[in-house]
Amino acid sequence: MEVARLLRKFLWCPTIRFAQEWTDRWYGWLTVPLVPVWHWVGANDTGALFAMLWYSNFPDQGAGGKCNKDFWVKWIPNRIRHCLFVASLWTCVWLLGTWPLGRPLSEGWRFFIPVTAACRTGFTIAWTFFTNFNHSHWWNEFLALNPNRSYPVLSKVMACLLGGRHRFNEMLFHDLHHAFPNAVGALSQRGRFHGWEKVHDAAVDVLSRGLFLPPKDGNQEPPMQKLQQKRSLLAKSGAANHLNS
Repeated sequence: MEVARLLRKFLWCPTIRFAQEWTDRWYGWLTVPLVPVWHWVGANDTGALFAMLWYSNFPDQGAGGKCNKDFWVKWIPNRIRHCLFVASLWTCVWLLGTWPLGRPLSEGWRFFIPVTAACRTGFTIAWTFFTNFNHSHWWNEFLALNPNRSYPVLSKVMACLLGGRHRFNEMLFHDLHHAFPNAVGALSQRGRFHGWEKVHDAAVDVLSRGLFLPPKDGNQEPPMQKLQQKRSLLAKSGAANHLNS
């Protein structure tokens, strides 16, 4: 647990969180390039480094600092099964680079390395876009301009690049996903079954109701709350105009 704590403190936070927070400062040019590198080595939701960090911190300890009651009967067996399954897949990749290509078993790395490099590169691009770009201050400020209405051509281009409007919903309403992660889930997945437009309109309706609680003790509203309020007004007015037309 001490190793996991140090990993989280000195490696995870500076590169994933702080490196992106420094984009508005001159040294952001030095820290931001570290983000894709950190994703490449597996510090994201589908990476092995993230899995090790997660395994070291979940589940929480039981009462009195005791071992969680489900640790040995549920989590350890599930993790062993998962790791064995993943290992079997990469074993198949190694074997595909040997006998089918007329190579000895010891030369499977010649196929294994390009495949794993391509896999890591693909996940790096995906997670840099959906994690860092999607959570950036710049993108959320842009969303407050109601891009669907203000920049329709750009919205169509981005939807095309992402693989469809249902995936672009994930970019437009990712804050809604964070506000209600279990109830909403993945907006892109919902769009596959219910249609992107129905999911989009429902997200606009929820957004208009507000995602933030009122500040306590007369504190000033945080910048993100102000952006969300501005965005919800524009999105709601745009949806009303769409229905009237």
